[in-house]
Amino acid sequence: MRLILLGAPGAGKGTQAARIASRYGIAHISTGDMLRAEIRSETPLGLMAKSIIDRGELVSDDVIIGMVKNRIVMPDCARGFLFDGFPRTIEQAEALEDICNIDYAIDIEVPFDRLIERISSRRMCPKCGSAYHVSAHPEGLCPCGGKLYQRDDDNEETVKNRLEVYGEKTAPLIEFYRTRGRLLTVNGDASVDTVEAEIARKLEG
Repeated sequence: MRLILLGAPGAGKGTQAARIASRYGIAHISTGDMLRAEIRSETPLGLMAKSIIDRGELVSDDVIIGMVKNRIVMPDCARGFLFDGFPRTIEQAEALEDICNIDYAIDIEVPFDRLIERISSRRMCPKCGSAYHVSAHPEGLCPCGGKLYQRDDDNEETVKNRLEVYGEKTAPLIEFYRTRGRLLTVNGDASVDTVEAEIARKLEG
């Protein structure tokens, strides 16, 4: 099973990716994690990526595609894999087509106004790393004792900008996979368990 998870920031991709990977015994591939692993291992691609990042530039598609090629031949990908955060553009999707066949792209749909409310209400704990809706602990303290804070990129104005960028760059992927008959759409404006069950039903249906 070879899958791609699509969805705007705050749609719950990371949570669902971990659940899907566990349910089907496939590798969960996050390009961010992959990039950090290559840099940590000081592979040729990792060293190239580090020099690009150190210059404050974006890692090119060629480098990312090279890392993807290396990643999907690893033993944990033998039963399949799920991409979380890749591809981000049509160009990356087209390059991926040359590397492997994707079974489905799963789009987790959530209305943008709900995403803005969801993300701008998120509070993080610096001690344990947990994330909460602001209403969960209105006094501003995590159960572990940490003082909850709002990430700089979680304020409403920044969230709106992130969603605009997503709409311009990544949303066209939905049409890309729809025209190829490989798009599955699920309602992400529901509980985590409900979204997981709908994804499973559509994959197994």
